[in-house]
Amino acid sequence: MKKPISLLLVLCMLLALAACGGQERTAPDAPNPPAQTEGTADSSAPDPADAPEPDPADSPAPAPEEEPPVPAEYLILDPTVMPEGGQRDGVTYAAYDGVVEHLFFHPVIAYPELAFDGDAQANGLDDFMVTVNEFNKILDSLYEKDYILVDIGDVWSETTGEDGTPKMVRNTLYIPEGKTPMVFSYDDTNYYPYMLENGFAHKLVLGEDGKVWSWGLDPQGQEVTSRDLDAIPILDKFVEEHPDFSPFGAKACLSLTGYEGILGYRTQTDGAVEWTEALEANRQREREAVKPIIEELRRTGWTFGSHTWGHIRLGSGNMAKIQADTQKWFDEVGSLVGETDILFYPHGERPDGGDWKQTGEAFKYLQGQGFRVFCSVGVESFSFIKKDICAVICDRLHPDGKTLRWSRNRYLRFYDAKDIMDLDIRPDLGLGEDWNS
Repeated sequence: MKKPISLLLVLCMLLALAACGGQERTAPDAPNPPAQTEGTADSSAPDPADAPEPDPADSPAPAPEEEPPVPAEYLILDPTVMPEGGQRDGVTYAAYDGVVEHLFFHPVIAYPELAFDGDAQANGLDDFMVTVNEFNKILDSLYEKDYILVDIGDVWSETTGEDGTPKMVRNTLYIPEGKTPMVFSYDDTNYYPYMLENGFAHKLVLGEDGKVWSWGLDPQGQEVTSRDLDAIPILDKFVEEHPDFSPFGAKACLSLTGYEGILGYRTQTDGAVEWTEALEANRQREREAVKPIIEELRRTGWTFGSHTWGHIRLGSGNMAKIQADTQKWFDEVGSLVGETDILFYPHGERPDGGDWKQTGEAFKYLQGQGFRVFCSVGVESFSFIKKDICAVICDRLHPDGKTLRWSRNRYLRFYDAKDIMDLDIRPDLGLGEDWNS
């Protein structure tokens, strides 16, 4: 019996070995690595000190940080000082005491198809605005007729009279021979909400080149950033291309209200709504956003004046309203653009029923707030230094739809409306008799 049992045991062992040798072997699942916590290390990990030093040539170079563009130097010169030797850059300068012309514009229409679409705003826009194309042609004509830009702040100065009282004096300007000095001012460069729906730029921005551009929406609702669709960057470009049009670096004086913010930024408060922390936080963001634009404008020859905060009528005689409005302009606009002694009358309306024949309560108050040059609107570039108070009053001419249609002869020394006006895109509202001459 022992032999069969032994044979049986041997047979079982052979079968077990055969089964082990023929089974497919698989690797066991890898265990999750132990969690690493601060101050501990995996003892099985290689020592970092044993790792080879990386070859710097194999490492990608870090991307250089993009630096803001360095603005080109912009030279602003004083036209009340004769250049040494009577010449500058080969140009002869001469004393000038004649009339300094003054033209003012509103924001220009970038998309006439939106402005002149037959809605309730169309005729008013035709009256008071020019298109981008018309503005460009006006600049070309002024340049061809040898006008040059000067800053309104250089035309008059405050001094002390022999009796010890302050007074304004007209400065002698030293300008290139054969040229005629001219002041530009732009009213309502605030970009009011009604403008945004009627073909105007929406706001000013700084481009990647550090220059002032306009931003807005085209008729298809697409965003457009440009230097060709607003009077501010258009004039900047024109002076770049024709530096002799502004030999002293002057551009224009921007006449600002405040009730819808400035330069397209909603920097205003609004007493008609409950003023919340969220509204104030947004206003402060807008104030910060507009500051670099103001700085660049100032650096490149633009100046600022008051058009009152609320575009109010200064002939109303309502002193409480005039005083409150003036303080609000200082608080919300002057605090951003800086001090100014230039006041542009809203609607061209003179305070106290007339400012050059009398000096009333409103005029005295405004002069007492620091204003010295008071600008209205008229048919000539008229100016008058008041004798009883330290102030100048002046009138400005207004290239716009009204004068293009009805005052062609009056503006011929600047341009011919026949060469300027875009009749094909404006409403058919008639033309003056002088168009037939």
